[in-house]
Amino acid sequence: MSKSQNKEFELLGVNHLALVCRDMKKTVEFYRDILGMPLIKTIDLPRGMGQHFFFDVGNGDALAFFWFPDAPEAQPGIAAPEALPTRGSFVSAHGSMNHIAFNVAADKFDEYYDRLVAKGIDVTPPLNHDNSPTGSTPDPNDEDVYVRSVYFFDPDGICLEFAAWTRELDESDVRHEPKSVESVPA
Repeated sequence: MSKSQNKEFELLGVNHLALVCRDMKKTVEFYRDILGMPLIKTIDLPRGMGQHFFFDVGNGDALAFFWFPDAPEAQPGIAAPEALPTRGSFVSAHGSMNHIAFNVAADKFDEYYDRLVAKGIDVTPPLNHDNSPTGSTPDPNDEDVYVRSVYFFDPDGICLEFAAWTRELDESDVRHEPKSVESVPA
């Protein structure tokens, strides 16, 4: 990962990302019991509004879930991708949360992939992201590979990723001009 630093604010990472689940019991079973994330805080919201639970994802960061008894149903393809990468449309709406990538050690990536499969989780094949026109290569040892990824859904269709940086990022990795909505043909 890059050694660039924020010169405006000394951010210490992500405190938590809060998502919404349909069934808190199934969410706890998935994140705590299958993925092994410790449940570190539980809250019953006032006036029967629901619940708010926090899981430790390492490095002092947390993943939180709200459960609201009257929340609208999920909208795949709008609020989240309708398919995993390599399996269909990975597009989601502006302002949506597309996916969460959990950082894993490169030397543990293959072991963790096998462990997900052994736990019965439907995962994509590993993707070895590189700078080629296709964005990936079948060879995980290619010197251009900068991150390895595997994608899967949680019980609510939230797209998750295990991602392992494979090399240090540097100035040469920032090479594209940002697009503007005005630059896209109507």
